Amino acid sequence: MTSHKRKTGRRRAVIGGLSALGITGAAIVTSSLLAPAGAAGAVAAWPEAKGDKPVATTIEVSGTYDGKLKRFHGTGELGSDGQDESQKPVFVLKDGAVLKNVILGTPAADGVHCLGSCTLQNVWWENVGEDAATFKGTSASSVYAVYGGGAKSASDKVFQFNGAGKLVVTKFQVSDFGKLVRSCGNCKKQYARTILINDVDVTAPGKSIVGVNANYGDTATLRNIRIHGDAKKKIKPCTRFTGNDTGKEPKEIGTGPDGTTCRYAAGDLSYD
Repeated sequence: MTSHKRKTGRRRAVIGGLSALGITGAAIVTSSLLAPAGAAGAVAAWPEAKGDKPVATTIEVSGTYDGKLKRFHGTGELGSDGQDESQKPVFVLKDGAVLKNVILGTPAADGVHCLGSCTLQNVWWENVGEDAATFKGTSASSVYAVYGGGAKSASDKVFQFNGAGKLVVTKFQVSDFGKLVRSCGNCKKQYARTILINDVDVTAPGKSIVGVNANYGDTATLRNIRIHGDAKKKIKPCTRFTGNDTGKEPKEIGTGPDGTTCRYAAGDLSYD
């Protein structure tokens, strides 16, 4: 199979993953998903919050929840923005749920949990606590779509991928972060996970765009990634690990494109 055919197949996978959740159209396909690296202009401005909403108890979402660009922030038992792994989320999305037009302020506790397929559309994290969102579905057919939005100040991970299936991140922006996406390196239950990151703005400082477990068959595809303020190229686009199910710290085994686990070429990244 030629290199051109592999790229075409992956683009179809991106389009198919988003289409399955009903958030794409011809304009997205032609102007975003198939755009060459560096084709977009300046990083989009962050939205202004249209009011504040304190949240003392996790909000459970079935169907669609439109936050109308209010700022949601934890209080009481959700009033933490630390790195405690046992924190509760501000939102829990049931299988097939959509969360849109939400700004998560400080503290954001453990952000958003998706229990199955979900869509996060135009969701913004002003100061990531433990994680911005955690994807926890157990079906290989689960699709988690992050479309639009952004995150700042993530001392560790932005998106934690613990479950099975496919994660698609499109038209997102991230700055001052540890990892944009991490496939869980030491969960008790491990899966082969598929990650597609396309049309995303990454602003230094940051450590890694995506981390994946080569030994479990993970794949990470990067397309149209614009990296800002990283002239020395310190941010690792894709890092491979040997994951485990024992809870031990996973071992890093390599970085950069390898055509199997980390799927991208130099032309898929641009720097300014």
